[in-house]
Parts: sequence; structure tokens; C-alpha cells
Amino acid sequence: MKIGTPREILNGENRVAMTPDSATQLQKLGYECLVETGAGAKAGFSDDLYREAGVTVVDSAEALWGTADIIAKVRIPTTEELDYLTEDKTLISFFNPAGNEEGMEAAKAKGASVIAMEMVPRISRAQKMDALSSMANIAGYRAVIEAGNNFGRFFTGQVTAAGKVPPAKVLVVGAGVAGLAAIGTSTSLGAITYAFDVRPEVAEQVESMGAEFVYLDFEEEQADGAATGGYAAVSSPEFREAQLAKFRELAPEMDIVITTALIPNREAPELWTEDMVKSMKPGSVIVDLAAEKGGNCKLTVADEKVVTDNGVTIIGYTDFPSRMATQSSTLYATNIRHMLTDLTPDKDGTVNHNMDDDVIRGATVTHKGEITFPPPPPKVQAIAAQKKEKPKELTVEEKKAQEVAAFKAQTKRQFTLLGVGGVLMLLVGLVAPASFMQHFIVFVLAVFVGFQVIWGVAHSLHTPLMAITNAISSIIILGALMQIGSGSWLVILLAALSIFMAGINIFGGFLVTRRMLAMFQKS
Repeated sequence: MKIGTPREILNGENRVAMTPDSATQLQKLGYECLVETGAGAKAGFSDDLYREAGVTVVDSAEALWGTADIIAKVRIPTTEELDYLTEDKTLISFFNPAGNEEGMEAAKAKGASVIAMEMVPRISRAQKMDALSSMANIAGYRAVIEAGNNFGRFFTGQVTAAGKVPPAKVLVVGAGVAGLAAIGTSTSLGAITYAFDVRPEVAEQVESMGAEFVYLDFEEEQADGAATGGYAAVSSPEFREAQLAKFRELAPEMDIVITTALIPNREAPELWTEDMVKSMKPGSVIVDLAAEKGGNCKLTVADEKVVTDNGVTIIGYTDFPSRMATQSSTLYATNIRHMLTDLTPDKDGTVNHNMDDDVIRGATVTHKGEITFPPPPPKVQAIAAQKKEKPKELTVEEKKAQEVAAFKAQTKRQFTLLGVGGVLMLLVGLVAPASFMQHFIVFVLAVFVGFQVIWGVAHSLHTPLMAITNAISSIIILGALMQIGSGSWLVILLAALSIFMAGINIFGGFLVTRRMLAMFQKS
């Protein structure tokens, strides 16, 4: 069978659904690859590169659609493109089935199979085909770059001879794939970054990236991630009001706001209202990644940059992935290639459209003259942060009780070992000179006192503990020097060994300390 990729006809779309590298992998599955001339030019892939990869370059879109059995493209197909479909063809593309009923009816009438890449279920096995995540990752990164391009100051704080520059404050609304990418980029540029999400369980991910999670003092039972396909669900009116109140509190302090909140098959929720924009400082920037679905900001205009009366720039571009066409095309073409790998289990260049497969069934919107959207829930759990019970905060008394219990357990083990050691030493004393028992009693007392001193120190005081052990080692050396002149060969041997081992501890400890201090000295 033949796989073809046409040139995208939407103005400003620079991506392509097949790259020379992905074509090489598709040929290993037994497919013959076709591409319309100039399809990859805007993404940096010339026709010659495709030819070198064994791809046939076709002169026109009509010829490509007529020849190929499988069509792989990026943007939602136009009415003209859907007219090219026939009963034996399969289209793999973004399709927006929830808002494209006319397109589904056209594909149904043609009897073609349509796989919508945005409908790939978020289950572990399908991560490699998750085109939404691939594009969202790029959009989140690019959003921060666009914000920096329109922001009149540094992201990071600086202290210079000309004065002090405070760091920018960035708020990212939504900690999904795009949000986390924006958080990572913002923190790496040195901004003080805050993040909010309706799912408090993602706070750990946010904080691990160096941002501060904005908690909302409101308890609401969120829908199970498996039931919503791994996406956020609709919040209650009460939660929404508490959310907006928190944003109104933060708005005057933020320099940059990046909104990423989307709910599948719905218009984007309005989260940044007109009064919040008016309360922001002149020169602030809002980047609305939900602009294509109506926008999270009331004043967002899709595909435009707006400057408000109070000097706030609102960016509503919907082509962030297309602005990084080479990277986006590479990732999207890889998603397509993995989808075709699942569609071709025998690697014989023949599609096996298995509707019992969770991934294939979930992404298929029309098949054999029927509309199959919406799909049934997947049989396996969706990828979503599962709720964890918040660990109970221990009181001071409970913490002390835990420490005492742990200390007692350690003490019991140590006394058992000391008891065994004492019995062994006593047996030695039966054959040793009479003066040995005096030394043995001193040894036992010294061990007991040292044990109580060391094990009584909290774990948080390990550095002071090292100083104490050095002091104890000094006492051991002094005691050993006093005993080394003894007439008993056994005492002399033990004293010599004590001096040797305690000396290693003392001098080694000082050497390590000096090396650690040297790490903090300026060269």
C-alpha cells in the first residue's frame, strides 16, 4: 500500500506529516511513500531529501490523493480534500470531530476511514502516538519565548553597576503538558514562576521543576482521570468563583501570564477576565494558548496580538507549533509512524484496522460508512495523576513518640551486640592477667557513655555529631597513650590499635572538612 502526504494548504501552516526519517521507518513496515512537491519545504525538508530517503515526489495534490491508499496530513481537511476520499482510503490527521460534524458526514458518505490524531486515548501504550502532547510541549515552550519577545525586561534578576533588576514573575494557568513545558522554560530563564491547576495532585510535579504551586483554599471532588481520558474535567460554579478570586489577587503582581486550560470537546473556560487584565501592570504580557478554542482570556483575539489601553499585551496566536516547524514536523511524523506501526502488526504494508484495539478504536471517527465518534471508554486506565491521600500531619508529641520508638529499637539492637561483645571479652578475661578486669570495666563504661552521647543526637545534627566523634577519638588516643606503657602485651596491642584507628578518624575527618570548605572558596 501507498502512504501519501500532501502540502498543507492552510495559510501559515508550515508543518508536514511525513519527514525523510519517518518515511524510512514506514518503508520498513512495507509501505511505499509519496509526498507532494514542496510539502516539507517550509519545515526545512526539500524534495531532494525525500528522494534520497526513497520517497516518490508527486507533482500535485490531486495526483497524490488519487494514488495513495493512506493520507497523512496535519490540519483538518478542507471540503475539497474530503472530496478526494474513496471507500478504500484511510485518512490520518487532526480532525476536530466534536466540532466537525459536516466533515464526518462527508467521510461517512465516501465510506472512508478517518483516524483523528487528537482522539488518541491517553493510555500508557499510546503515549508514542499522542500528537496533542507532542504539539502542546512545543506550544508551551514557544509561549514563553513569545512572551519574552514582547516583555520589556529580563526574566532573571540582575544586580549590575547601573542598578538592580528584579526577576519577572510568571503565572502559568494549567499544569498539563503545555503548562509544564512553559514552567520548565520560565524557570530555566530565571523567572519567579507560579503555577495553578484544578488538580492539586500535580503540585509535586510543579514544585519539582522549581515553580511554586498556587493552592486554592477550596475542597472539591475532582472527576477520575480515567473517566475523562486523562484530561481535566469541568469544575463546579463554586470552585470557579474561588478560582477567579485567587487570580484577581495575583493579577497585579504578575508580569507574564500563560494560560493553557482546555477541556476536550468544549470551548475554553474563561479564567482571566477583563477586570484582571485592567489590574495588571503596564508592559505585562498574556499568552493565551487556548485562543483557538475561544481563549481563557476575555480579551484574546485568535491569531492576533492585542495591546490594551493600560499597556498589557495579549497574544492569541494559534500556530505556536508551526512557528517551530522542523521540530514539530519531526515529532508529529513520529506520532503518525507509531500509529501506522499499530495499524500494520504484520509489517507487510497492509492496514489491519482492528476496531477491538483500544487505541485504534478510540482514534477512529469514521469507518466502513459509519460515524464511530464518540468512542467508548478505553478498557484500560487513562494516564492521570491518581489521587493520593494526604498524609496526616503529625503533632509534636506524635513526632517525639516516633523518635523515641525508633531510638528504643536501635538501642535494643546495639545493647544486644554490646552484650555479645561483653561476654566474649569476659571469656578472654578468664585467661588474661588479673589486671585485665580493671581495664575491661573501664572499656565497658566508656562504650556505654559513648553510645549514649552519639545515639542521643538527632539525625538533623549529623555535622555536629562528626565533631563529637572527633572529640571522642581524641579521648581514646589519650587513654591509649596512658595504657601503652602497661606490662601486659595484650593491653599494649589494644592501645596501639586504638591510637592507629582513632588517628585515622581524626586526621581523615580534618582532611575531608578542609576539602569541603575549599569547595566554597573563590579561586
